[in-house]
Amino acid sequence: MAELICPECGIRIFHENQTTLEIMTKIHSKFCRHEMGEMHSYMHRDDNHMDTFDAERANDTAGNPVLKK
Repeated sequence: MAELICPECGIRIFHENQTTLEIMTKIHSKFCRHEMGEMHSYMHRDDNHMDTFDAERANDTAGNPVLKK
């Protein structure tokens, strides 16, 4: 079974199909955390902008807020 160990974070990527392994490696290189267990998010949101983007859908049909604050 073909495998690769990431030199940045140390995770082992393996698959029996070489083509699939190459695709998995390419995807991992884009999302590698560079340190095992490092916490980060790809979704960045400004803390001052927590309002909904669609004001009409801020409440459901009963008038209750959709998003929890």
